Amino acid sequence: MHRLSILIVSVFMSQIALGQNAYDLDMQTDDWVLTNTPEPGSKEAQLAAASKELALGHYQEAIRLAAIWMERNKYDPLLAQAHLIHGDALFAQEYYYESLFDYEVVAREYYGTLEEIHANEKELEIAIMFANGMKKLNWGMRISDATDEAEELFIRIQERLPNHHLAETAAMELADLYFRTSQMRLANVMYLLFLENFPQASKDKTNKAEAKLVFTRLATYKGPSFTASGLLDARQELSRLERINRPLAITINSKALITRIDESLGQKLLKTAQWYLKTNKPIACEFTVRRLLQKHGDTSAAIEALEHLVPSFMPLLPPVVLEEVADFYDTYEKTLLMRTPVHNVEVSQ
Repeated sequence: MHRLSILIVSVFMSQIALGQNAYDLDMQTDDWVLTNTPEPGSKEAQLAAASKELALGHYQEAIRLAAIWMERNKYDPLLAQAHLIHGDALFAQEYYYESLFDYEVVAREYYGTLEEIHANEKELEIAIMFANGMKKLNWGMRISDATDEAEELFIRIQERLPNHHLAETAAMELADLYFRTSQMRLANVMYLLFLENFPQASKDKTNKAEAKLVFTRLATYKGPSFTASGLLDARQELSRLERINRPLAITINSKALITRIDESLGQKLLKTAQWYLKTNKPIACEFTVRRLLQKHGDTSAAIEALEHLVPSFMPLLPPVVLEEVADFYDTYEKTLLMRTPVHNVEVSQ
């Protein structure tokens, strides 16, 4: 497969970039006829020889000829093509990291050319392999991690070709790399940037980015002792999806996710209330439990608060506060616990 793609690229570049070995279709014989060929011994002919060796699969010879040509023609306009031949020959032999040195020269110094696009395409292909576990060669063995190189390549491609489909692919691949490696904050930023920078992307890609936004925000929540901003952002995003993208909301089971988020938010409030009670702050504890019941009354955290915290802090409340909140807790105990309230605290007159 690599040899076929290299052959196609080699022929294409030879005809367009080098202007050599051009063929026309003879309308009488229906055969392709050679109409232009570089002069034997010319630098074009020498480079064509290297391109031919590449197309034939003689990769070491292609590397040798391209290297000699580059040494002799350091400032020639065809230098980009020589680097591509050299890089493609290395790539075909699975020297992926080594081939990047040639592709980088072309991508960096030949902006706006066909050669630049080809170099970025090859860099993207290598970056995807590195991002998905391909190792760099080290002492003849693939043992060196290359995810840092993949990340850098994805970023460079987006910077060089911001409106190109290669940049769109690079942006999604970089976001996926962050997601796979549990760098959820970076993944969240990249999926958001993808949606902002590529509004014309396919529906499958935009749906994927929107769904991953929810999961990355959920993943940033570390537990009841930490900030709940990720949970709140995720809940807001799920509510938005239920309004504007109902099919995607159903696909990711938004109802269940919202229930899970509400339970986590309830547990956070419960933990806060428990801490207030433990530190002898019954008024703060009562206020937190009241918020828990009002915002997340259908969670297990609400049930636990009614069963264990309310009986503990009610006797500790000042009479004026107790008189104000007693009916509130009576109502919740009747509806959630389905029992008659058992805390009968006398209010001083």
